[in-house]
Amino acid sequence: MTVPTLVIVPTYNERASLPLILPQILSQGDGFHVLVVDDGSPDGTGAEAARWVSQHPGRIHLLQREKKAGLGPAYIAGFRWGMANGYQRLCEMDADLSHPPDRLPAMVEALEAGADVVIGSRYVGGKANVVNWPISRLFISVFGSWYARRVTGLPVADATGGFNLFRAEVLDRVDLARVESNGYSFQIELKFRAWRAGFSLVEIPIIFTERAEGESKMSRSIVREAIWRVWKLRVLAILGKL
Repeated sequence: MTVPTLVIVPTYNERASLPLILPQILSQGDGFHVLVVDDGSPDGTGAEAARWVSQHPGRIHLLQREKKAGLGPAYIAGFRWGMANGYQRLCEMDADLSHPPDRLPAMVEALEAGADVVIGSRYVGGKANVVNWPISRLFISVFGSWYARRVTGLPVADATGGFNLFRAEVLDRVDLARVESNGYSFQIELKFRAWRAGFSLVEIPIIFTERAEGESKMSRSIVREAIWRVWKLRVLAILGKL
């Protein structure tokens, strides 16, 4: 029997999104399970997730945290839960339908073909495959990936993307306790640490669609963190302290 892939969905005030995203993930086949990591959402997201857990026991799980602590810590908590429960493939996915669930099978196929990390990429092939984004947001994203590549040498087109599939051994080797990023720079740091540890990163194209429900978590502090974090990663790599 094939070990299922765990799709980790961090949430904060995503009550309206869960009834949309969860059925689409489950519809990709029995080989996909979901872990909702909720950071104490005041809008009742945790209760909505618990309702889905009761309706789909064994396929949907809930990790309820007390308060909002950032994207990075939420994913790390999800990774640790998944590995502790025997999952060998763990996927990051937003709750807002910006990441297409129908690309999950292709990501698993790429992993089974030999990749260690599979990136659902918005920019592979030199194109920007995004829908309903304002030019300003697209510029920030494209420039952010370019900037991360220039500073760190990370050989991927979509360095900042958050739709990523990992082998459990990758997450174990990079030592999650040493990952410091909190916001979207978390995605850069995790890819960079995996690459520096010698793991292979493969990108497959996706179409990214702007969220239909809720509000974006992007902020100036998140952008500022990403700007200086990549330099710290480069210095740590040069000093051999990753």
